[in-house]
Amino acid sequence: MTTSSGDPRSLLAQLIDPAHRADPYPVYRKIRELGPVSMPENNLTLFSSFVHCEEVLRHPSASSDRIKSTVGQRMIFGPPSFLFLDPPDHTRLRRLVNKAFVPKVVKALEPDIAALVDGLLRDAESTSEPFEAISGLAYPLPVAVICRLLGVPLADEPEFSAASALLAQSLDPFISATGISVAGAADGGFEKRQQAGLWLRDYLRELIARRRRDPGDDLMSGLIHVEESGDHLTEEEIVATCNLLLIAGHETTVGLISNAILALLRDPEQWAKLAADPARASAVIEETLRYDPPVQLLRRIAGADMAIESLTIPKGDNMLLLLAAAHRDPDAFDNPDRFDPDRATTRHLAFGKGPHFCVGAPLARLEATVALTALTARFPHAALADIPTYKENVTLRGMSSLPIALSGPRS
Repeated sequence: MTTSSGDPRSLLAQLIDPAHRADPYPVYRKIRELGPVSMPENNLTLFSSFVHCEEVLRHPSASSDRIKSTVGQRMIFGPPSFLFLDPPDHTRLRRLVNKAFVPKVVKALEPDIAALVDGLLRDAESTSEPFEAISGLAYPLPVAVICRLLGVPLADEPEFSAASALLAQSLDPFISATGISVAGAADGGFEKRQQAGLWLRDYLRELIARRRRDPGDDLMSGLIHVEESGDHLTEEEIVATCNLLLIAGHETTVGLISNAILALLRDPEQWAKLAADPARASAVIEETLRYDPPVQLLRRIAGADMAIESLTIPKGDNMLLLLAAAHRDPDAFDNPDRFDPDRATTRHLAFGKGPHFCVGAPLARLEATVALTALTARFPHAALADIPTYKENVTLRGMSSLPIALSGPRS
């Protein structure tokens, strides 16, 4: 194991640099080749191999509670969602949310999702211009689903989208002249993100008040009325949970759908195979989650002194798990840089592990399945029309533009 060779700080700076957003994997490879990297001056340890990232995610002392970090925090979301809590608080909140987020709720959304996709693709057929797969499909679909789940009027979708995009940046690490922050709120965009967070919280409080007066069959009404042994969610807990669903559920699903579309377009044989056989969708989605995950890195805090291999992480130190590097680890995967839905087995950490496994994973998979099968079946000869562009986000890395020629390459 190497903890000091190379220049990990420079490599981390390259990773955060938007110039590497389109293809960060060479940088991830260089970091992975260093092994676990201890940066005690920043109270930070980097993990980039599959085995180490999985070990940290499963470790009983690995905490998601940012208050336990030795690095100061700036809260822009208000009270944290259960994503950033540990047991027993996490267990209680997740149990209550799960009661309102049962599988039948997700399954019942399938006809609505199919109708939304059909409408978006019909719009795409009406023009001879290249189809913009982000703004035309990958982005509007998840936000429409989230709005329907929460009972949010679709007329408010533009404000929701803007808030989601800004708040997603809060998960990014940041390098300054004085050190590395994993709080994600140290740069010049903090004020805009704070304003977006405050706007969203006020909006959700008003929506909760309306749902208390006039409950419906939406998820927010379910969260208001959910009970487990006499327990309930407070208004602040409902607001924090809805924040989580919007940011984590929306942005990550956009990334999953668009990353899968791009990988398929770059391998026309795989695009044609899915167009001919919708049953391949599950394999395509799982391989996308490995090959080009929408969540590129995760943060954990050492809730107690931890030993990973021969490295000791002091209590309160931050651990940055570079999932995108781990998913290309040659010790864990054959030909890891190849997009191959036909792998004998596909495993990944894209939805986390253990008690923090993503509660929205079934919905994300369903949305991606419906979108990809419909897109490839309707346009079996589609091709890239131009080079895709990327947002600046590091943690929730994703494209801002993905133009497609729906009828295939132009002569």
